[in-house]
Amino acid sequence: MNEASSRRRFLSTVVLLGAGSTASDALAAAPKAESKSKPAEVNATEDLMREHGVIRRTLLVYEEIARRMGTPEEKAPVEVLTQATRLMRRFGEDYHEKTEETEVFPRLVKAGQQKELVQVLLEQHAAGRKLTASILAATSGHDALTQPQPRAAVVRQLAQFIRMYRPHAAREDTVLFPAFRKLFDEKQFKELGERFEEQEHRLLGSDGFENALKEVAQLERTLGIHDLARFTPSER
Repeated sequence: MNEASSRRRFLSTVVLLGAGSTASDALAAAPKAESKSKPAEVNATEDLMREHGVIRRTLLVYEEIARRMGTPEEKAPVEVLTQATRLMRRFGEDYHEKTEETEVFPRLVKAGQQKELVQVLLEQHAAGRKLTASILAATSGHDALTQPQPRAAVVRQLAQFIRMYRPHAAREDTVLFPAFRKLFDEKQFKELGERFEEQEHRLLGSDGFENALKEVAQLERTLGIHDLARFTPSER
């Protein structure tokens, strides 16, 4: 083999090795397909605050019903009121408030924290349940809420419930739940969130929160208050 032939073979080998190296580098530099990861779990206090969201939307339903019933010529939306009140009882009182009363309030009291606030919240839970029972009783019967006196009484009870529960939920979100969160380390708090989820599934079914959310959304749609934009103040 002459010198020129050997040189050509050497150069060919170098080029091939360089091409292989470039291809390998390109493969190494290529972005790897991102592995799908589970979304972050909802923690215990976030769970309670989401439930407040459903309750607050139910209060908007209450408010619209009270507005209509305050106008004598409008027919009382009895069926919608019954559904909304049953949702408040099933989801708000029998589930959400019971969770607070069994899981949140006792731990804070035992730790010597927020005792006065807890006492007021318990009293308001009891007052709300009385109002709920009274409203449900008024919606039963064939001619429910057709007479001025019982109609005015329900409007008053709805206003009382709304006036009480808005500051009630706000105080829990901003004072009670942050104090409750500080009682746990990260591991304990994660375990608590898992227990809350198990309780939700046991009491409300596997999609308890989602079903409650769908239910209140349907009530909003029935009343025509489902469009968030309609709550934006007009410049006129």
